[in-house]
Amino acid sequence: MRFIIIGAGRVGLRTARVLREEGHEVTLIERDSEKADRARELTFEVVDGDGSREETLQAAGVDDADAVGALTGDLNVNFAACLIAKHHGCRTVLRIDEDYREEIYQKYADEVDEIVYPERLGAIGAKNALLGGSIQAIADVAQSLQILLITVTPQSPMKGYTLSEVELPSNARILAFGKVDSPLGIPLPDDSLEAGDRVAVLVEFSELASVRQLLVGDETTATAVAGGE
Repeated sequence: MRFIIIGAGRVGLRTARVLREEGHEVTLIERDSEKADRARELTFEVVDGDGSREETLQAAGVDDADAVGALTGDLNVNFAACLIAKHHGCRTVLRIDEDYREEIYQKYADEVDEIVYPERLGAIGAKNALLGGSIQAIADVAQSLQILLITVTPQSPMKGYTLSEVELPSNARILAFGKVDSPLGIPLPDDSLEAGDRVAVLVEFSELASVRQLLVGDETTATAVAGGE
């Protein structure tokens, strides 16, 4: 596939490296000469200029691109680039900083295919490495709400119980269930919990300890691959 990455800074350049290592064709757009030269030293094709301008995107081959990643630190540049790329039929990915206001997020989310938060992902990765264990935080749903993928342990007080018998905190919900080595599916009341089974749970941060105690038990470590602050 062919990709255009706007911004040859930390986020853009690392994304370009990953794509190239997987065999994809990548063109970078960068208006800072030092960053552009550094990318060229790594043998990337670089177009000098402002990625929020249509002529620059056309010079980078937007008409033949499969997707455009607007990954600069300037939200206005990123959004303008995505609008232009969408007009040319590309999939669009917008980088947005973590300190956004909700109304701004909603405005941009309606206009692009995906939004990424590099700063949040970096912080989450560090937190998850520290936690370790049987809980994988899949996603933040709201400021105080997240989805967890929990692996039932031999220490779980609920081991051997059916899902209908599991009494989660009032605001927690089981979204999906999967037996060991089986894909997740719709949770059924008669599904029984055994060690190694996985349960996807929607839970507030304040109730995480209670949910962990029910499904994990006394295990002291947890593994998270993404999640809240």
